[in-house]
Amino acid sequence: MDGLSDALDALAAEDLAPLFGPALLERLRPLLLAQNRLAAEVARTVRECDVSGAVEHDGLKTMGPRLRGHAHLSGAEAARVVRAGRALVHLPVMAAAFAAGEVTGEQAAVLGRIAEPGRLALAADQGVGVAAVDGLLTGLARTRPYADTVRAVRHYSDRLDADGPEPDPTEGRRLSIVRDADGSVSFRGDLDAVGGEEFSTAIEAIVQAGRTAAAAAAERTRTQQQADALVQLCDTALAAGALPVLRGHEPQVVVTVGIGDLTDPATGAARHSWPPAR
Repeated sequence: MDGLSDALDALAAEDLAPLFGPALLERLRPLLLAQNRLAAEVARTVRECDVSGAVEHDGLKTMGPRLRGHAHLSGAEAARVVRAGRALVHLPVMAAAFAAGEVTGEQAAVLGRIAEPGRLALAADQGVGVAAVDGLLTGLARTRPYADTVRAVRHYSDRLDADGPEPDPTEGRRLSIVRDADGSVSFRGDLDAVGGEEFSTAIEAIVQAGRTAAAAAAERTRTQQQADALVQLCDTALAAGALPVLRGHEPQVVVTVGIGDLTDPATGAARHSWPPAR
């Protein structure tokens, strides 16, 4: 590691001003190759940290949080490094090309998706030879741009799981609540078809129940009536007492009383208790 640091110091000390055109491009080529090789060593070391449990030294379970906290990587970049490291054992052709600097860290992470447990299981069920896929896709990554690697891996994944994962309709649910300075609240949101139907039905039920107060209803617009219904819905849920309780534990006080004071009729200690009876 000292030799690596010395080499980097020597590179940083070089004066680039006299260089131009082809000379600069020629200098860049081995630097990019070295960058890929360093990325491969980082991924390999990260994987070994995961496998050996070294990360538990920091009280963590995986290397992702450490890369974010100590290496200052973004969540996405940390995930890419971890994925590339985990794929090395399953994709030996990719691992060799990565170590040689022939593919980038980004490409290695994309190729690593074919070695994720779910895809490996699908490949095994369908008799797909992952070794052949490893060779084919790594060969493409060596000679083609990053975007082509992404498309190739996506095409493989789509063919492997033609139906795709079962869509989760609740993924699109969103609710944003903003409290203004005067204490009023603004919100907006999106619901899936089922959630939207339940919400609309509950609101409309309360709106219709309130129609008996015809005079009051006549003074309220449709949007106001729906807002009233939403507040009433919350009132009803809170009054029912079935919602989870926040900060529901009563204060606890521990008092140490000597046995002499406790049994002495003059103190009356035995007559007191906490919390007080209701």
